Amino acid sequence: MAQHTHAQEHDHSQSEHTHEHNHGNLPVVLFFLGLATFILSYFVSATLWQNILGTLTIFLSGYHIIIEGVEDTINQTKEFKKFTPNVHILMTLAAIGAAIIGDFREGALLILIFAGAHFLEEYAEGKSKREITNLMNMNPTEARLIQPDGSTKIVEVSSLVVGDKLQVLNGDQIPTDGKIIAGFTSIDESSINGESIPAEKTVGDDVYGSTINGNGAITIEVTKDSSETVFAKILELVNQSQSNLSKKATKIKKLEPKYVTAVMIIVALYIVAMPLIFGATWYDSFYKGMVFLTVASPCALAASDVPATLSGISNLAKRGVLFKGGSYLSNLEGIKAIAFDKTGTLTEGKPKVTDVVFIESHQEKAQNYSNIIAAMEKQANHPLADAILNHLTVTEEINLDIDNQIGKGLVSNYQNKDYRIGKPSQFTQVPEELAQLNHKLAEDGKTVVFFSEDDYVIGLIAMMDLPNDNAKKVIAYLHEQGIHTTMITGDAEKTGQAVAKQLGMDEVVGNVLPENKSAIVEELEKKYGSTAMVGDGVNDAPALVKADIGIAMGEGTDIAIDVADVVLMKNDLTKLSYAHKVSKRLDKVVMQNIAFSMFIVALLVILNIVGKMNLPLGILAHEGSTLIVLFNGLRLLKPIKD
Repeated sequence: MAQHTHAQEHDHSQSEHTHEHNHGNLPVVLFFLGLATFILSYFVSATLWQNILGTLTIFLSGYHIIIEGVEDTINQTKEFKKFTPNVHILMTLAAIGAAIIGDFREGALLILIFAGAHFLEEYAEGKSKREITNLMNMNPTEARLIQPDGSTKIVEVSSLVVGDKLQVLNGDQIPTDGKIIAGFTSIDESSINGESIPAEKTVGDDVYGSTINGNGAITIEVTKDSSETVFAKILELVNQSQSNLSKKATKIKKLEPKYVTAVMIIVALYIVAMPLIFGATWYDSFYKGMVFLTVASPCALAASDVPATLSGISNLAKRGVLFKGGSYLSNLEGIKAIAFDKTGTLTEGKPKVTDVVFIESHQEKAQNYSNIIAAMEKQANHPLADAILNHLTVTEEINLDIDNQIGKGLVSNYQNKDYRIGKPSQFTQVPEELAQLNHKLAEDGKTVVFFSEDDYVIGLIAMMDLPNDNAKKVIAYLHEQGIHTTMITGDAEKTGQAVAKQLGMDEVVGNVLPENKSAIVEELEKKYGSTAMVGDGVNDAPALVKADIGIAMGEGTDIAIDVADVVLMKNDLTKLSYAHKVSKRLDKVVMQNIAFSMFIVALLVILNIVGKMNLPLGILAHEGSTLIVLFNGLRLLKPIKD
């Protein structure tokens, strides 16, 4: 079974070990000094000075290449207790080797181009990371704390505690997560959910740290510690996404030391064998060996995956989809089944009235009955009351005394008539037309309540948690991709089937207890293969962990967001299909890069063996292929059109 845990995902193997080198600006300064000495070597005629300037170029421009090559090889060899060279050591040996046979300027050219390409690669990877980590600059640091006497004081956000009252002026950044207790405004929440249109907010609405207040002044009450805010969780996801490598990147990193060792052995054998067996000169043999070292270096292969993956993660982060690591984005395109929680994920999460029907003989009083129902529901506290009140049009305000009687429902008296609202099972005098309609509506998965006058049912109201607007499009897209879709719900299977039918889903599992959701995901993994789970509640957390890829709705519970691998910051399921498209493009780009880089290496090696390759041409072709791979990966920064 393809079960995973987060500890497993983030416990990188030794082969994923990397060393951070922070030499400041020194390598860049030395690189340009080396470039100057290289150019100067063409303005001197004495061979000795040409060679001295070439040597200076090798050690100045190649400073960080040589240091990293030697240091990392030594450190990793000690750590892994076996010889573990890297690409930098190949370039260092090739440049020094060229100098040994008197080709100082060719060695210098090799180091110059390799170092320049290395800087460009770091810049390209940095661009992808900056697209993500520019979120860091948006982290609020100060807040206007309201004092007991009503004055305000500027304080550090980290010092705030739950319950503090804060003043937020127009144009201010919201300091932390809270609830509006005074005022009305519009807020730019694009940093949280990727939505560019400001959201209207008033008393009672939640606000999020890092978002930007519009043209109204508001007072908010802090509801979360600064380390627990939605934005803090986003930053945590960002940090994780940059350290978690995809499977392809991991395989490449595992392959690199073995590949480099093989190249070094082959070059050594080639240099010795050519003069002894084939009668070549030692100079030609050594020169071709240095060319082989250069062209066989897996620089392009090493750049095939990580820049492309970071670009894809960046693309999605700007659109409100956060991946906790490259492996999840890389693996998303390979899912074979996807399970959805129903309520709040596929549906809007709250019931809406779909039908209000009164019997034929009482149609002329329909508006009066609507006023009575609204007056009764206004004083009720059951979850369906809001749905009914939001739907009914009231033309006359009526004040009623109501009694919520167990086993009967809401009971009231108006103009000497008794009125009651309750479950169908609580009524005995039901006209045939409403009894049949109730049966049909129940078959459609709707919740029905009856309305009676003097114990005779004269009307009904049907409600349903309706599918959200985007769910049907996403399910259709998943079917196009050959992905099996399953709805998991705690509701009656009949209710689930009604929603699933509207959405066109493949399978429904109803009456599911929260603790059984993960078992269903496990069954899907056994039956179909790699499986994703989409949910938003505490009861979805075990299934999100069990799935190969757990996807949380960003407006869901904190625990669901914490354990998931992917977060859709706005409850917009179309972001899921967009992420799948990015994952498919990422897989295509990475495979293009790997195939192209290996083809170029093979071509250059063959040309070198047959004598059609020299060191300068090999350098240009090799480093050029690395840059092509790099920029091909950066194409993933561009948005994908639907």
